[in-house]
Amino acid sequence: MVLNYIWIAFFLIAFVVALGRLIILGDTQVFPELINSTFSASKTAFDIALGLTGVLSLWLGIMKIGERGGLINFISRLLSPIFSKLFPDIPKGHPVTGSIFMNLAANMLGLDNAATPLGLKAMEGLQELNPKKDTASNPMIMFLVLNTSGLVIIPIGIMVYRAQLGATQPTDVFVPILLATSIATLAGIITVSIYQRINLINRTILLFLGGMSLFIATLIYICSTLSRTQIDTFSTTGANVFLFLVIIGFILTGIRKKVNVYDAFVEGAKEGFTTAVRIIPYLVAILVGIGVFRASGAMDYLIGGIEYLVNLCGMDSEWVGGLPTAFMKPLSGSGSRGLMVDAMTNYGADSFVGRLTCILQGSTDTTFYILAVYFGSVGISKTRHAVPCGLLADTVGSIAAIFICYLFFG
Repeated sequence: MVLNYIWIAFFLIAFVVALGRLIILGDTQVFPELINSTFSASKTAFDIALGLTGVLSLWLGIMKIGERGGLINFISRLLSPIFSKLFPDIPKGHPVTGSIFMNLAANMLGLDNAATPLGLKAMEGLQELNPKKDTASNPMIMFLVLNTSGLVIIPIGIMVYRAQLGATQPTDVFVPILLATSIATLAGIITVSIYQRINLINRTILLFLGGMSLFIATLIYICSTLSRTQIDTFSTTGANVFLFLVIIGFILTGIRKKVNVYDAFVEGAKEGFTTAVRIIPYLVAILVGIGVFRASGAMDYLIGGIEYLVNLCGMDSEWVGGLPTAFMKPLSGSGSRGLMVDAMTNYGADSFVGRLTCILQGSTDTTFYILAVYFGSVGISKTRHAVPCGLLADTVGSIAAIFICYLFFG
């Protein structure tokens, strides 16, 4: 229901702003730009779905081998103690736990191409447990918010952009991004837990969070001793070695269980094509709404209004230069990436705004895209508290990013 109101708001706000530009400013190009944005966004949605088809087929095929070979069940039993606390409605040892873990692991390693199909596989498993097929279940919402909070251990893409744009030390945003995205993830978990009345004050959860904190601290220490080239090599090689080991592990498990690995792969790959087609309408809807909102100029007026109010209060307004990236990130990953590059180009890669946009880009994920694709893949129309929880995690992550940037570079 919330997504419905947000989608309507995109169009109504775009119309009001465009009408104002036409009548007051005499801008005759604004409505042609709006219509062109609908065509462009529709094409982009189809291109995304088309691009996902092959990757979905690959990873759903691999996952089918893992299911037949029993590896998914093994991972599920291994993670049962912690996942039974975060996802109390999922039966202990259920295979969907393995799919959730694989998706979160791929996300943390920055392997977006693998994370999406693994996430869609997890959503299919969660839908099987869902008693109301058109309504998001509690485990679905927790899973979605964990995705939208965007925990990434090594943001290699952002560091590459900084290197290309002449940053003196491209990796100087690594620790700030890791801190901001960790805060966003923690905020998401706490928010959903409050909604769903999940008790986080227990030994298992506290040990898990403590272990994660220790792991992140160790990683920060290791990366602080490496050069940019070494970090690039370490992160890229490590992530891809992990990914290929997953593929080999699934295949070897299938062989051990005497599974016809090829037939299992083909059967799973067929599901990838069906899923890619099923998400097209949802992608078109959300991307067209975002497209007209951007084309109307509403985002620019919003940023300008905030900057005026901040200056009026006599506060430092330097951070406002990073807001376009913060506002765009939940709406469009490519859009926010473009704004990040634009900020580094105009202000400088080593400027406060340049660094802030990088931290904002890495602190959260594309909330509306994830909601559209994941819920759309299983036909969920009633999202319940998924949108407010996801946006709250984004907001906390963005605020944390601003404070952390002042702490490190202010």
